[in-house]
Amino acid sequence: MEHKTNNREKLYGILGDLPERSRPITAKKIDELNKGDYTLEVLLLDVEGSGFIPAYFARPKNPAGKMPVVLFNHSHGGNYSLGKTELIQSSDYLQKSSYALQLTSMGYGVLCIDMLGFGERRGKTESEIFKELLWKGQVMWGRMIYDNIRALDYVTARDDVDSSRIAALGMSMGGLMAWWLSALDERVKVCIDIAAQVDAETLVANRGLDHHGFYSYVPSLLKYFRTSDIQRLIVPRHHLSVVGNEDKLTPFEGLGIIDGELKAEYEKIGVPEHWKMVRYECGHIETAGMREEVCSFLLNNL
Repeated sequence: MEHKTNNREKLYGILGDLPERSRPITAKKIDELNKGDYTLEVLLLDVEGSGFIPAYFARPKNPAGKMPVVLFNHSHGGNYSLGKTELIQSSDYLQKSSYALQLTSMGYGVLCIDMLGFGERRGKTESEIFKELLWKGQVMWGRMIYDNIRALDYVTARDDVDSSRIAALGMSMGGLMAWWLSALDERVKVCIDIAAQVDAETLVANRGLDHHGFYSYVPSLLKYFRTSDIQRLIVPRHHLSVVGNEDKLTPFEGLGIIDGELKAEYEKIGVPEHWKMVRYECGHIETAGMREEVCSFLLNNL
């Protein structure tokens, strides 16, 4: 346990100069919309060091007591205007039914923020943000993770939320955020990533670095951590990864490395069923089979 704590602190420490979390987070409700099958709160989270962060909170119409909540992390896809809107409108590579509709129908509340540079936080290019923060001793990915940790601070403090039942979910960049966030914050009890298993060393060997944006590159990361080392920090919590064997963004050889090492880690502590990687013969998309696997995993474990 102490070893994990030390590694978690080391991992957080290489994410640049991040703001303190001393001030309680507050939220302003801009609007509340009747979306037919669910209610959508339009929020501004007042986050120390990041200003006001636009967010959506989707909730079932008639929740049965305090809600379990999924933190939905939106994807990248080069679509900087999308951001949190992906929660309610889906995207070209996700299944047509939005995750807001899907998850609220299952009884979950769902929170999604605009990540830095996306949605209502766009205006500067990704490369401009990355370079400016680097000069200031900050890391873009670190700032994005910090904002999502603060989003967790907000949602776990809500009176209508069961703070012991929190999941992180996302595709591509959102999936990467799901497993990083789960590794760093033990309040996340279930981690689900879609098309987001990137073994860094395999990516370098395959000359695939340019398949990914600037946002995710953390200085000195490979001096201390491999991809599976980060995800070991999620053990023994439940973790599902659904991937495509033809996905160039998640090299095929790397999938086997991650799966093998995490299988061994979960087996070693006697909970092999808490880790699951399911592969599909597809590229960088969410298939109907993946969606069914995601929903089943949530219902069984959250």
